[in-house]
Amino acid sequence: MKQKKRPAIFLDRDGVLIVEKNFLVDPADIEFFPQTISALTAIKSDYLKIVISNQSGIARGYFSAADVDRIDSELSTRLNGHGIFIDSWYYCPHGPEDNCSCRKPGTGMITSAARELNIDLAASWMIGDKTSDIEAGKKTGLRTILVKTGYGGAEPEALNVTPDYTAPDILGAIEYINRSLF
Repeated sequence: MKQKKRPAIFLDRDGVLIVEKNFLVDPADIEFFPQTISALTAIKSDYLKIVISNQSGIARGYFSAADVDRIDSELSTRLNGHGIFIDSWYYCPHGPEDNCSCRKPGTGMITSAARELNIDLAASWMIGDKTSDIEAGKKTGLRTILVKTGYGGAEPEALNVTPDYTAPDILGAIEYINRSLF
């Protein structure tokens, strides 16, 4: 018997869950936005929580994949302490010039998660602070929310893309999703 597909909320890491630190390498420098914990707590249990993040610092030699794993592990530990569990973490280690399919606005991380976790993309959301997050979400049929924290859609290489909704922060995004449920 085939397992029923589940909806997910795809979350960018830097600029959405935590303050953008420009190539974060030290777990001691992790800083949650004030509303991150309450926002993640408010996500309905129907939704898988998936973090997808471009980590071009690996390709640029600023840090290693092990450094990214340490950051994600520390984030997970801190979130778990609040009863929040991320279902899966994905990151792209490539730089912009690598033209890989996983680097947002590419769709590789989203499609891998959908395949591996049996996700219903049409019932899912993407929350990001960059237009590349929104573009990746749109290309895969996700509903999209741009948050005004982090880059707020004004990054130097911003794409010409319109999100389905714009929120001041992650809490505003989750509140919008919760109001959108029937």
